[in-house]
Amino acid sequence: MSSFPWLTTLGAVPLVGSAVVAALPKEKGDLAKKTALAFSTATLGVAVAMATQFKKGGDRFQFTETHAWIKAFHINYGLGVDGIALVLILMAAVLMPVVLLAAWNDADEAQAAGKRSVRAYFSLFLLLETMMIGVFAATDLFLFYVFFEAMLIPMYFLIGAFGGPQRSYAAVKFLLYSLFGGLFMLAALIGLYVASGNHLSSATFDFTTLANAVASGQLGISPGLAKALFLGFFVAFAVKAPLFPFHTWLPDAAAEATPGSAVLLVGVLDKVGTFGMLRYCLELFPGASKFFTPLVIGMAIVGTLYGALLAIGQTDIKRLIAYTSISHFGLITLGVFAMTSRGQSGASLYMVNHGLSTGALFLVAGFLISRRGSQLIDDYGGVNKVAPKLAGVFLIAGLSSLALPGLSSFVSEFLVLVGTFERYKAVSIVATTAIILAALYVLWLYQRTMTGPLKAGLEKMTDLRPREVVAVAPLIALIIGLGFYPKPVLDVVNPSVNTTLSHVHEQDPPPAVNVMQIQPKADQK
Repeated sequence: MSSFPWLTTLGAVPLVGSAVVAALPKEKGDLAKKTALAFSTATLGVAVAMATQFKKGGDRFQFTETHAWIKAFHINYGLGVDGIALVLILMAAVLMPVVLLAAWNDADEAQAAGKRSVRAYFSLFLLLETMMIGVFAATDLFLFYVFFEAMLIPMYFLIGAFGGPQRSYAAVKFLLYSLFGGLFMLAALIGLYVASGNHLSSATFDFTTLANAVASGQLGISPGLAKALFLGFFVAFAVKAPLFPFHTWLPDAAAEATPGSAVLLVGVLDKVGTFGMLRYCLELFPGASKFFTPLVIGMAIVGTLYGALLAIGQTDIKRLIAYTSISHFGLITLGVFAMTSRGQSGASLYMVNHGLSTGALFLVAGFLISRRGSQLIDDYGGVNKVAPKLAGVFLIAGLSSLALPGLSSFVSEFLVLVGTFERYKAVSIVATTAIILAALYVLWLYQRTMTGPLKAGLEKMTDLRPREVVAVAPLIALIIGLGFYPKPVLDVVNPSVNTTLSHVHEQDPPPAVNVMQIQPKADQK
């Protein structure tokens, strides 16, 4: 395999871009936008080039880099990606230039008022991209924690400096919740480090070493300690996801953030929670994971239904989309803890598909809000009469969110439900009701905003501009493409899922009916 430092390069490109944009004169807003878009597009190019070098049947972690960082505590700058991390990094790389194009004019008004600058807005986006790449690529647990916490900084300022009227409240709530969860993980991280030093030749933060030691029984942590360490990691990931009842920060943050910031918040940052559950909670603490599985599944199923029910009653477009995401994250968590290959493959695919569909929904909501100046659903109606392209994109994104067959979310949601049914039939049946509720909130939202008589004040609403078409086109193409042909993504993530299940010492349940025992009537005579 090539020794080229792909992951370091991938993280360095947007980081350099962030510094370049920040160094531009304040009055050069247009140049800042173009520079940020150029660097984000270059990052996508590097990500695609790296992905073409990934070997499906090769080592689990590829493009690995390990350099000593803090030798006294055996902390390394360790990077590497498995199939799941690879597709999540690609999703982040796709979303960033899309967001920058869609957010082209978001900070202009703030700069005109002399409060904030366009260059700061776009510089923060590029800095956030580096952190997102790092958190998925880190294979050293301490480095993962650093990126996990560092992501909060640019997102805090994107919400708090450029968001809506209640932006300060939403940004502080987002930060406090996340820091609260992060403290639990830091305590568990230290505990795991000390435990590794007691059982292995030396203490380590290296994930591969720890996971292999746990799987082989070499790292024999006591059940009580393992449960405590599991909870430390799980609480941090449940807050980040967010999973019920740790979800209350998300509707406020998503509603007050600019649409572009909301796309990255819900589409990428929140995936770190479910990604962490799948990789770290299950593989490092398999016994504790099984012990807490009934509790986690209960939280997931409640969150799935709770988020869907509250979405139906929302009057704010962005808050509605945020509550739909809480419902979807419940399903993703359900797939992770179903402990089946179909469930976890579906959950991994769902992370990608949710980012695409929800990203498209938030962007279209942003286009609507920028034209009308209101987030209230009742201020819209009959939009398809004056903006048919905008209405069409909104419909496709909404139908993908409710998992219509032929669109990307259907395959992932189907796999999650089938994988759950293999082990927890009653839970899967209850979770299926979320599909009905999804149809209610999506179709009702579309009916109230896009159909019916044209609302007063919308007569001069413009349809999608060329820049906006270019921004949403990749998402719509991927939503349709992965709906009909998800195999490339599943082929990449399945080996990682199988490795996770083997480390947890789980196998798929046998089929309820042994087909080998069913013989034709002619053979039975």
